[in-house]
Amino acid sequence: MVQGIFSLAKAIRNRARSHAANFRDAGRSLGQQPVATLLSIAVIAIALALPAGLDLLVKNGRNLAGNWENARDFSVYLKADEPLSVAQALAVELEVQESIESATVINADDALLDFRAMSGLGDVLDGLGANPLPHSLIIRPQESASPALLEALATRLANRPDVDLVQIDTLWVQRLNAMLDFLRRLVMISGTLLVLAVIIIIGNTIRLDIQNRRDEIEVMKLLGASDSFVRRPFLYVGFWYGLGGGSVAMLLLLAGGSLLAPPAQRLLELYGSAQTLSGIDVTTVLVVLGGGVLAGWGGAWTAVARHLKRIQPG
Repeated sequence: MVQGIFSLAKAIRNRARSHAANFRDAGRSLGQQPVATLLSIAVIAIALALPAGLDLLVKNGRNLAGNWENARDFSVYLKADEPLSVAQALAVELEVQESIESATVINADDALLDFRAMSGLGDVLDGLGANPLPHSLIIRPQESASPALLEALATRLANRPDVDLVQIDTLWVQRLNAMLDFLRRLVMISGTLLVLAVIIIIGNTIRLDIQNRRDEIEVMKLLGASDSFVRRPFLYVGFWYGLGGGSVAMLLLLAGGSLLAPPAQRLLELYGSAQTLSGIDVTTVLVVLGGGVLAGWGGAWTAVARHLKRIQPG
């Protein structure tokens, strides 16, 4: 029993040493061809960085759209002769509805003070004598409220005898969300195609490596080496290609982010948005590096499985 445990431990240790040696040798073999290796890694990095960059763009767009959800708020202006109590009663009536988050009453006198401060037309307003502004409400719907429901509510309010005007505009928010959905699907499709391209690139590179080492493989098989033993070094080569491509892709994303973030942030500030752009998070790092490694391994496995069987000792 004890002897069997020691034998198993020894076998596991020998297998681990063999894998470690293959891992190091694969890295050294790439270092012996620096130009070809760097070119392959650069192509892989670009293929990985493009969908990751588009995904980051869509995430920021969705965050920005979320902060612009306040644009779904709409205003209800009462008729000029309606008292404040009517606006307050309407606010209470609206707030009990499930589709409404809040209804804020804007006193006509407060609205006049704000307009005077922002417009600089104090003298003109003084000449009017009476306050020309009506009482109004700012209605904020629930996030779950559909555009059709909001339009129906706005129509119902506009038909009230004490309401003069309902101002609502959700069409541009719908357009923004539709555009972001389109971009999200575009990212998925382009990401899938580019990962397939990475697999093909690495598979072709490994195929050339297999052809260059054909005589060595034939000798190994002649000495009794199994297919898994022969396959293992090439899989680690694919691993190094994928890891290198993913690492360079992250550098490209960081460089692109550092160049584009300042002007994009200034643009948001000019539009009066307090939104802060999202950078590269841990999930993006793991997806890019993991995707690169898996694509490298997959490309190597595909090439080895296809071409290794054709090489038999003569």
